[in-house]
Amino acid sequence: MRYIHSQESLTIPHGVSVHIKSRIVTVEGPRGKLTKDLGHLAVCFSHPAKNIIHIELHHGSRKNVATLRTVRTLINNLIIGVTRGYKYKMRYVYAHFPINVNMDKNSETGLWEVEIRNFLGEKIIRRVTMQAGVDVEVSKNVKDELQLTGNSLENVSQSAADIQQICRVRNKDIRKVRLAF
Repeated sequence: MRYIHSQESLTIPHGVSVHIKSRIVTVEGPRGKLTKDLGHLAVCFSHPAKNIIHIELHHGSRKNVATLRTVRTLINNLIIGVTRGYKYKMRYVYAHFPINVNMDKNSETGLWEVEIRNFLGEKIIRRVTMQAGVDVEVSKNVKDELQLTGNSLENVSQSAADIQQICRVRNKDIRKVRLAF
C-alpha cells in the first residue's frame, strides 16, 4: 500500500537556527554548530514559519514513511546537542585487579585518548581515541567513573561504545569474572 502524502513537523526552540540546503541540515545554537547530511533519504523539507519545519514524503511505502520520524528525531537530537549537550557516564568495575585509566589530549589531532591498563591483570595497554568534539574527564564526586560530554549524540555515544568494546572479556565466563567497564 502506498501513502499519498505523509508529513511530520518539528518546532524549533528560541535561540536555535536551522538551515537546510540540498538535504544537508545545519543547526546553530548557544553551544555551537552541528551538521548532518541526509542526502540519502528521499524526503522534502519546507519551512512554513520561522520556528516550524515540515518533513514531507509523497507516494511512499510503509518503510519510506518510517524515515520521516527518524529524520525528525535526528534533527531534534542536533537541536538538543546545541542547546544542552550530551553526557555519558561510565563506571569501571573490577574484582581483584584494579583498572588504571589515564586520559591525555593528543597534541597533533587535538582529540582525547583514553588509556586503559591492568584490565583483568593483563599487560596489554588499551588505547581508545575519542571522536571529534568529545571531552573526557574523571568524575569528581564518584569513584571510578568517566564522564564523556559533547554536543553530538552520535560522537559521544560512539566514543562510549569504543571504550566498552575494547574492554570486552573473552575466553572467560563473565558471570564468574564479574568485571565490566
